[in-house]
Amino acid sequence: MPAMKNASRSKSKPVSPAAPGPRSKAGGRVSGRVPQSEGGERSLIAAIRSRAGSARGSLRVGIGDDCAVLRPPAGSEIVVTTDLSLEQVHFRRDWHAPEVVGHRCLARGLSDLAAMGARPLAAFLSVAVPAELTTRGNGKSWLDRFLDGLLALAGEVKVALAGGDTAQSPEFDARGARQAGLAAADIVLLGTVKQGHALRRSGAKAGDVIYVTGELGGSAAELLAVGRDPGRFAEMTRASSGHPHLFPVPRLAAAQRLVSTRRIHAGIDLSDGLSTDLAHICEESGVAAELDAAAIPIHPLAAQAEEDGWVPSALALALHGGEDYELLFTAPKWTAIPRRIAGVNLHPIGQIMARKGRRPRIMLHERDGHSTALEAAGWEHFSGR
Repeated sequence: MPAMKNASRSKSKPVSPAAPGPRSKAGGRVSGRVPQSEGGERSLIAAIRSRAGSARGSLRVGIGDDCAVLRPPAGSEIVVTTDLSLEQVHFRRDWHAPEVVGHRCLARGLSDLAAMGARPLAAFLSVAVPAELTTRGNGKSWLDRFLDGLLALAGEVKVALAGGDTAQSPEFDARGARQAGLAAADIVLLGTVKQGHALRRSGAKAGDVIYVTGELGGSAAELLAVGRDPGRFAEMTRASSGHPHLFPVPRLAAAQRLVSTRRIHAGIDLSDGLSTDLAHICEESGVAAELDAAAIPIHPLAAQAEEDGWVPSALALALHGGEDYELLFTAPKWTAIPRRIAGVNLHPIGQIMARKGRRPRIMLHERDGHSTALEAAGWEHFSGR
């Protein structure tokens, strides 16, 4: 679907390894796909197109053509982000309901737009799933329910699903042995921001106050709960407050309000953990930072995880847990930042400092008065953590 490609057209053929299996009349192996007459990709795309709705607003042409056509507002710039959700890395089918996976897939990209102060313009979804996840049986398929979660959030933030692509996950490995197919979804989001108003990581200045929205550590704590008892969360299929891991809330409205003041110097969303994402700000801006441990807002779920003995420190979850999808931003001391904006609490948690010699990039001032170097210990692919 590059605009979910026209449903009457075929995309390039998948490369299938040699493996035993049924053959079509033309002699090509049918690699477990549902025949077109019983559903198939064209029917799947048609169903997605029907659910996505017709082109409107800034979306002039949506699903059905080779490309989508967008008309951004005059005087705006386009920001683009992409996020990959891969089974066994970003979600587990035995832990996460399909609606949760769909919500999280879109929310992660929307949070990137929020970090830049952008308004969502259009979304493009590419999915690869095993054939059985498109089979409805007596009810909805896994993919139907995934779309329920994604489109519910899309409706809330008023972003159109303008296209994408579909593919069937391979069922055989390179040697022809059957393997379990995994699901993957990639979301591409376009947003708009007034020319010159995009919030970047590189604008922090010495003397700036560091702020975060909301509370931290809740997502990591809820993930611990899900891993301990997945069945308890299996029926959670609709977004509700108090579930920062299952149903994160992108801070779009708060970000747009903050950017409109033109007094914010730098920003980032907290996806990999406060320690790691603040390090990104420091690296891009060429500065250092100091954090006040007592000022960091701890989510009640993180505090409960410490109280129950699941983790030694709720603060560690807040610093390194990741996937909170709150905003971290910096602003000059003289800027009047409200305590609450767009229904979200804002917390000053530290200060940007000038970078000096071999001094650690980030220092953490503990509650007992001691100061320690804070290493970036959040999520990082290929790092072993």
